[in-house]
Amino acid sequence: MTEPKKKTSNSKKAFVFFNCDGNKSEQSMNIFYNHIVYKDTQASRKLLWSKIQNERKENRIQISDDNLAEVKRLILEDDPVQAGNYMMFGAIKVVDCF
Repeated sequence: MTEPKKKTSNSKKAFVFFNCDGNKSEQSMNIFYNHIVYKDTQASRKLLWSKIQNERKENRIQISDDNLAEVKRLILEDDPVQAGNYMMFGAIKVVDCF
Protein backbone atom coordinates (compact mmCIF):
# COMPACT_ATOMS: atom_id res chain seq x y z
CA MET A 1 0.00 0.00 0.00
CA THR A 2 1.42 3.36 -0.96
CA GLU A 3 1.13 6.47 1.15
CA PRO A 4 -0.85 9.37 -0.26
CA LYS A 5 1.23 12.13 -1.76
CA LYS A 6 1.52 15.29 0.26
CA LYS A 7 0.10 18.41 -1.29
CA THR A 8 2.81 20.73 -2.45
CA SER A 9 2.42 24.29 -3.54
CA ASN A 10 3.12 24.94 -7.19
CA SER A 11 3.18 28.64 -6.50
CA LYS A 12 6.23 30.44 -7.75
CA LYS A 13 5.80 33.39 -5.42
CA ALA A 14 7.01 34.24 -1.95
CA PHE A 15 6.49 37.11 0.45
CA VAL A 16 8.82 39.46 2.31
CA PHE A 17 7.74 41.57 5.28
CA PHE A 18 9.33 45.01 5.49
CA ASN A 19 9.48 47.58 8.24
CA CYS A 20 9.13 50.94 6.52
CA ASP A 21 8.20 54.58 6.94
CA GLY A 22 4.63 55.85 7.16
CA ASN A 23 4.48 56.42 3.40
CA LYS A 24 5.71 52.89 2.64
CA SER A 25 8.39 54.26 0.37
CA GLU A 26 10.55 51.61 -1.23
CA GLN A 27 13.64 53.51 -0.10
CA SER A 28 12.68 52.75 3.52
CA MET A 29 12.35 49.00 2.89
CA ASN A 30 15.73 47.48 3.66
CA ILE A 31 16.29 43.97 2.31
CA PHE A 32 19.38 43.65 4.51
CA TYR A 33 17.25 44.17 7.63
CA ASN A 34 14.12 42.33 6.50
CA HIS A 35 15.66 39.41 4.64
CA ILE A 36 13.41 36.46 5.49
CA VAL A 37 11.42 35.13 2.54
CA TYR A 38 8.15 33.35 3.27
CA LYS A 39 7.10 30.81 0.65
CA ASP A 40 3.50 30.59 -0.48
CA THR A 41 2.80 27.57 1.72
CA GLN A 42 0.54 27.25 4.73
CA ALA A 43 3.50 26.69 7.07
CA SER A 44 5.33 29.79 5.80
CA ARG A 45 2.18 31.89 5.95
CA LYS A 46 1.83 30.90 9.62
CA LEU A 47 5.43 32.02 10.20
CA LEU A 48 4.67 35.31 8.46
CA TRP A 49 1.59 35.81 10.67
CA SER A 50 3.77 35.11 13.73
CA LYS A 51 6.28 37.72 12.51
CA ILE A 52 3.49 40.29 12.08
CA GLN A 53 2.17 39.58 15.58
CA ASN A 54 5.64 40.00 17.06
CA GLU A 55 6.30 43.25 15.18
CA ARG A 56 2.98 44.61 16.47
CA LYS A 57 3.70 43.46 20.03
CA GLU A 58 7.08 45.21 19.91
CA ASN A 59 5.39 48.39 18.57
CA ARG A 60 7.41 48.39 15.36
CA ILE A 61 4.21 48.31 13.28
CA GLN A 62 0.68 49.42 14.03
CA ILE A 63 -2.53 47.56 13.21
CA SER A 64 -5.81 48.61 14.79
CA ASP A 65 -7.63 46.01 16.85
CA ASP A 66 -10.58 46.37 14.46
CA ASN A 67 -8.44 45.25 11.50
CA LEU A 68 -6.40 42.50 13.14
CA ALA A 69 -8.76 39.64 12.17
CA GLU A 70 -8.77 40.79 8.53
CA VAL A 71 -4.96 41.00 8.46
CA LYS A 72 -4.77 37.46 9.82
CA ARG A 73 -7.26 36.21 7.21
CA LEU A 74 -5.41 37.87 4.36
CA ILE A 75 -2.06 36.45 5.44
CA LEU A 76 -3.25 32.92 6.13
CA GLU A 77 -5.93 32.47 3.48
CA ASP A 78 -5.83 35.11 0.76
CA ASP A 79 -3.31 37.71 -0.40
CA PRO A 80 -0.71 38.68 2.23
CA VAL A 81 0.29 41.75 0.20
CA GLN A 82 -3.19 43.22 0.80
CA ALA A 83 -2.65 42.87 4.57
CA GLY A 84 -0.15 45.70 4.26
CA ASN A 85 -3.04 48.08 3.57
CA TYR A 86 -3.99 47.73 7.24
CA MET A 87 -0.47 48.30 8.63
CA MET A 88 1.32 51.47 9.58
CA PHE A 89 5.13 51.22 9.34
CA GLY A 90 4.94 47.76 7.73
CA ALA A 91 4.41 46.27 4.29
CA ILE A 92 4.43 42.86 2.63
CA LYS A 93 5.81 42.51 -0.88
CA VAL A 94 5.61 39.58 -3.25
CA VAL A 95 8.67 38.21 -5.02
CA ASP A 96 8.79 35.71 -7.84
CA CYS A 97 10.78 32.54 -7.29
CA PHE A 98 12.11 30.38 -10.09
